[in-house]
Amino acid sequence: MKAVAFTQSLAITNPEALVDIELPQPVASGRDLLIKVQAIAVNPVDYKVRLNMPPAEGEHKVMGWDAVGVVQAVGEAVSQFKPGDSVFYAGDLTRPGSNAEYQLVDERIVGHKPKSLSNAEAAALPLTAITAWEILFEHLAIQQQAAGTHEKSKEVILMVGAAGGVGSILIQIAKAITGATIIATASRQSSSAWVKKLGADYVVDHSKPLPAQIEALNIGPLTHVASLNSTETYFDSYIDMLAPFGKIALIDDLKNLEIGKIKMKSLSLHWEFMFARSMFNAADMDEQSRLLNRVSELIDLGQIKTTVGKNLGTINAANLRAAHQELEQGRSIGKIVLEGF
Repeated sequence: MKAVAFTQSLAITNPEALVDIELPQPVASGRDLLIKVQAIAVNPVDYKVRLNMPPAEGEHKVMGWDAVGVVQAVGEAVSQFKPGDSVFYAGDLTRPGSNAEYQLVDERIVGHKPKSLSNAEAAALPLTAITAWEILFEHLAIQQQAAGTHEKSKEVILMVGAAGGVGSILIQIAKAITGATIIATASRQSSSAWVKKLGADYVVDHSKPLPAQIEALNIGPLTHVASLNSTETYFDSYIDMLAPFGKIALIDDLKNLEIGKIKMKSLSLHWEFMFARSMFNAADMDEQSRLLNRVSELIDLGQIKTTVGKNLGTINAANLRAAHQELEQGRSIGKIVLEGF
């Protein structure tokens, strides 16, 4: 089977940073599904793994943690899927990824693909949808509502870096099934327009001091923060703006954070990592399958839209190098997808 891999950590401008290879087709057993990959999305985790987690000398590593495909075969312990099912998933960081024609994935972290989306449109969603769902409902404990209810609660959530992949779905899920007031940050006209289109109630500019902008909205103190990038830059502002017993959820990698600062307001800090369940074979690993199926339902109800920003063509090394390069520059809006081999 065709695959794209890397053998050493190289700058993305190097043609050897990602290369086309041929691999044997894997065989499903246990709770694994053998999936024929049809479309993928690319995330910051891909270039972070490429730069920081090289394979052993002489070996290769296949990345990719967002995909849509068709189940080709199932292991003997599989109970939720059958050959022919269209599925979407983010996969497991410890196993070969979706930058290959075929992939093995545990059924407990796989959902049924939304019927109303194309393969590429659906591929943009799994990793960010899982991340956003876990942020909102497991870490921040935002109260859920039935889809279409739209009753405002007293929850006020600030989403910093809201125009990226996670923010683009976080806004939509919050808008669809919570009553929270959503404040999104964006610093460019294009990104501001994007987050407004997705459902943000207010937009503020994260290139300028946040407290004064949010105070000017006159909607009361923040109760929750979803910090999707630059947490160290804004951490003191979060503490200033949050009401006592407020919650902060973050996803970025930090070097220095003075955690003691949150004590006086009795704030809580939550670090979201959507691969935690699969990496450690958590007892509730199948929560990811359930939430993906719930997201799929919301999409088919018209409550959530795809977050595709750009389609870079077929799945090959050259196009994946272009995707990595764009993500490393940190200016993409929405998700980058590729489709077919």
